[in-house]
Amino acid sequence: MTRRPTLKVFAVLPALAIMLAGCGDASAPSGDGSSADGGPELVNEGKLTNCTGLPYKPFEYEEGGEVIGFDIDLMDLVAKELGVEQDVVDTPFDGIQSGADFNAGKCDLSSAGMTITDERKQNIDFSDPYFDATQALVAKKGSGIASLDDLEGKRLGVQNSTTGQTYAAENAQGAESVVFEDLGLLLQAVETGAVDAGINDNGVLYDWVKEKTDFEVVTEFDTGEQYGIGMRKGNTALADVVNKVLADAKASGEYDRIYEKWFGTKPGAN
Repeated sequence: MTRRPTLKVFAVLPALAIMLAGCGDASAPSGDGSSADGGPELVNEGKLTNCTGLPYKPFEYEEGGEVIGFDIDLMDLVAKELGVEQDVVDTPFDGIQSGADFNAGKCDLSSAGMTITDERKQNIDFSDPYFDATQALVAKKGSGIASLDDLEGKRLGVQNSTTGQTYAAENAQGAESVVFEDLGLLLQAVETGAVDAGINDNGVLYDWVKEKTDFEVVTEFDTGEQYGIGMRKGNTALADVVNKVLADAKASGEYDRIYEKWFGTKPGAN
């Protein structure tokens, strides 16, 4: 697969964003996202620009100055279908799930381990589901924490703008929620004891405890979540391509190969 460097992107000041919008940013596509030849219109010529929030191992993370992961391999397939290369943009997750990054022409799509929700559908469009997930709780071994009830009066780490944060707000009201901008900061707080436990998607937490053997995933919550690739609302031209690539990859066995590469097992295997 083609490796690529991470492009760090910082939030644009609101006043500047308004000024650029007033000037009519040509990079921001409109309508159904079709180009003159009927294919998807891309915000950067010759590139499929993918906004994501790092780190989110094993879905997307930086290693040796390159961004790799399960989601990245899948989006390489989309880029190949379009005859371009993937360019990964690291940006805060809130700008992705709110649709702001797409509307500003920052990226074409987002593979970010992002759960499809009705609230997010108001701001962005999703591909067909491509991954099943659920929320889970991680804590230090021997901590005595086995459920959210055990966090009464304790500190629970959550990631900003995620379904884990929402689940904690609704189901862990006896705990003090401590909000972190990304998964890396959340897990660092769990490791140092700055928080007593952390909540996030099960895939990333199980991956983390493989190396951090003093910690364990103490429980999962049946939230029945599914990930989707996010895109600007109304960008049907790109959505059609992404859905075709995902369906073809599953039919050919390529999806299973990529899945096993990053998770060590085939989909659905225990």
